[in-house]
Order: sequence, then C-alpha cells, then structure tokens
Amino acid sequence: MLLQTVRPNIVQAIRAYRVEDLMQAAQDAGQHFLYANLTDAQSKQDVLEGIAQSFLFPAHFGKNLDALSDCMTDLVHKSGAQPGFVVVLEQLPDNSKFDREAREQLLDVFRDVADYWADRKVQFRCFYSFQ
Repeated sequence: MLLQTVRPNIVQAIRAYRVEDLMQAAQDAGQHFLYANLTDAQSKQDVLEGIAQSFLFPAHFGKNLDALSDCMTDLVHKSGAQPGFVVVLEQLPDNSKFDREAREQLLDVFRDVADYWADRKVQFRCFYSFQ
C-alpha cells in the first residue's frame, strides 16, 4: 500500500517514511530492496564504496559515478526482467569532503537511473537522508 502513495521513478528525501516500512513495502510488491547505511562515510569515495558493498556490486566496480550508473542500469538490465526497485541511501554525509555539489552529483546519477528504468516501464524509487 505504501508504494501506491509514492509515484514511481522518483528520487526523494525519506522524510516521513521509515526504512522498515519501505523494506516491507518492497517485499510486499515483489521488488528489490537496496539499502546502504552511509553513517561512516565522509568522502565521495567512501560513499561509493559503501553503496558498492551494500548493493553487492561486482569486484571490478570502478568507484566512480559512471560505474555506479552502469551497475544500476546496464548490468542489472542484462540479467533479465526486473520487478522494480526501492533504494534507500541513509545518512549521506554533509561535510566539506562531501558537500552539496557532491551530493547533487550522486543524486543526479540516481535520477538518471530512475529515468532509465521508467523508459523500460520498471518502477524505481530512491529515498535518501543526510547525516
């Protein structure tokens, strides 16, 4: 029911949603739930490494924004039909090593990923919070 209140193919602040509720909603909808807790991340590299580990990216992941996009789109698309995605990026850093520009670049990748999946009629919702 929760996912019916959030439009598909969006990247938005987590706000009033709880991680547990989003996980349950993804499970109920038969969608992938991808979660990264980035509390310990301080820099762009830390954030990318945390996402890669949490999402079980392949060892050859390049730890840059282009590689992130590729792993979230082409690599997954090649594995077959997808049921949809609920992604949570919790506690993105907010400091001089990962400033507003770096956060926006990261979120832009996820917006592009949402568009990619929208073109393929697959729901992709990404929620994020800051430290």
